[in-house]
Amino acid sequence: MQIDLIPRQRGSAALNLVILVGSLLAGLVAVSVVFALNGVNPAVAIFSIFRGSFGSWYGIKETVTKSIPLILIGSGLAMAYKAKFWNIGAESQLLVGAVFATFIGLRFGSLPGLVLVPMMFLAAFVGGALWGMVPAVLKIRFGINEVISTLMLNYIAAEFVKFLVVGPWKGATKGGYPYTDDMPAQAILRQLPYSRISPILLVLAVVGALVLGWLVYRSRFGYEIRVIGENTHAARYSGINFFRTSVLLMAISGGMAGLAGAGELLSIHHYLSYPETISAGYGFTAIIVAWLARLNPAYTIVSGLFFAGIIVGGDAIQISMGMPAATVNVFNGLILVFLIMGDFFISHQVRIRAGRSVHA
Repeated sequence: MQIDLIPRQRGSAALNLVILVGSLLAGLVAVSVVFALNGVNPAVAIFSIFRGSFGSWYGIKETVTKSIPLILIGSGLAMAYKAKFWNIGAESQLLVGAVFATFIGLRFGSLPGLVLVPMMFLAAFVGGALWGMVPAVLKIRFGINEVISTLMLNYIAAEFVKFLVVGPWKGATKGGYPYTDDMPAQAILRQLPYSRISPILLVLAVVGALVLGWLVYRSRFGYEIRVIGENTHAARYSGINFFRTSVLLMAISGGMAGLAGAGELLSIHHYLSYPETISAGYGFTAIIVAWLARLNPAYTIVSGLFFAGIIVGGDAIQISMGMPAATVNVFNGLILVFLIMGDFFISHQVRIRAGRSVHA
């Protein structure tokens, strides 16, 4: 018996959907095995996860709240991955965006909210964009693998935030705790009653994902992104400015993560603190959000809600079922593995044929 892997020219939408659903189901089966090995009924655990996130108004509101940074970051990552630029540094881009926004809030806190808030979001976008451009330049000019550079930049940004909150930006009003002073009251984003949902942030995330989706599939810049992702040599041969497109692409991807950092700062926390407080691992979870969206920024609206539900439901089963805190990470990791496997079968066809025996 011989197994042949044959590249597909273009799979149908129906086939892509079947493989996507199959990948998710296979991931859930793998997660079920993990639950069973821990002595937990898999069906009860998975049901509890989704009941905790979508089974009550509180769960739904928390799911929407956590979906906002995932959509912002995931849409930017989907755009970068479309060009096969593997940005693993969204966590650091979020943190740098929060740092830039904090600087504006502390330095220009006397400005009215209508001026200050846009300035803080613009600064956050610029901060994330600049941080995202670094690995693009390192890759194109010096041949440094972007997976390594973006991953290492996560640690640099995290340590820099720690330095700020225990050093020069340590708040005089925080009783010695490693926090900055609160952001100006006029900069704090209003939330829907009895929730932590900021309407401004929600609209920003949804509109941003839709705009990036249009940019990727309806603009000349998006065409260049897709050509680079399909064949780098063909892109250069056709006259596409590889350096300019890649740097601009990573600026947008990093900038979206920076906006998520400003959103967490102004809507949830109101001051800069330790990295793990500012971001609940959104930069890493958003990688899975982008893959589940099939690298279409617009689809991250749905996939972001799905994985936000897993985060909220995972917190719920930690309390109700005594599961370890790493449960959500295991869940997300296994889903990502099977999504990547599904992506392989979308682009390759498997044929099994009987081999012929050869006799001397």
